[in-house]
Amino acid sequence: MDALGNIEKLLGGELVDFRRSYAHALESDNPLLKEVAAHILARRGKQLRPMLVLLAAKLCHGVNEKTLDAAVAFELLHTASLVHDDVVDDSPLRRGVETIQKRWTNKVAVLTGDYLLSKVIEITAGLRNQKIFNIVGEIGQTLASGELLQLHANRSMWISEADYYSVIEKKTASLFAACTQAGAVSSGASMRAETALRTFGMELGMIFQMKDDLLDYSDSDEAGKPTMSDIRDGKATLPLLVSLERAPKAEAEEIRRLAERLSAGEIQDEEQSILSFVLRYDGIRYVRQQMEVHKRRAIEALSVFHDSSVKAAMIQLLEYTIARVY
Repeated sequence: MDALGNIEKLLGGELVDFRRSYAHALESDNPLLKEVAAHILARRGKQLRPMLVLLAAKLCHGVNEKTLDAAVAFELLHTASLVHDDVVDDSPLRRGVETIQKRWTNKVAVLTGDYLLSKVIEITAGLRNQKIFNIVGEIGQTLASGELLQLHANRSMWISEADYYSVIEKKTASLFAACTQAGAVSSGASMRAETALRTFGMELGMIFQMKDDLLDYSDSDEAGKPTMSDIRDGKATLPLLVSLERAPKAEAEEIRRLAERLSAGEIQDEEQSILSFVLRYDGIRYVRQQMEVHKRRAIEALSVFHDSSVKAAMIQLLEYTIARVY
């Protein structure tokens, strides 16, 4: 059994309860929303974020109704962000499945995302827990801020390594951190435990995005997107940015121009040249090393907890995130 299978088995009925509540949250009398909701449920992803909410609570004082509602709220928030991102990026596919904006229209996608966000507000308000409400409100702003920061940075395609980290912290890692923090809060955890779990979520989120960057340099079809799709979309990710800093100026400028022309659609089939450049200057190895650094920090954050099957599962999730192929 793989890591996610082990975690699903560990969570058992609590994960079943979450999935039932999530499906219920998507129910509507609106015929179009019914169609869209069925589409969302049919392409259910790994659901890492609600799993993190449940695991964090289980590591502290246990899963309760507030935990389940918080898990639903975060999965709805994540889904809404993906729906809106697909509109912003004009993406026809996500993980090999038609996006809402492609299957229906941009208007339907935007309004669906808005509807999901309104459900998030409804659910979190119903928790009657100001701290969780604040966590959800702050992460909503952070995700939007991260997207805008990336759009601003991508005007010229090239950003510094520091700006890169700022973007992925806001766009990806902060949501993982919010999930683990909210899970701890929902179970009545101490401030020490809450802080530790937020740190764990942040480090896991950084690893998750770095792995996504590496998958863009993979020739595996399991990634669900074409190789070098980020570069073609005008996004220079960490392996390339680091390699450009290490290469001689003339060679770096040549690769920059090549990437820009690929992004503009002026040339095709030059991915191998960029991949060879990144491999030559150890951009991929560097990112893997950074993932290990964040893994050690995440494990250190969990040191405040006694050893248990839940703690072991969270460490296993770190290892899965590094090893995943899609």
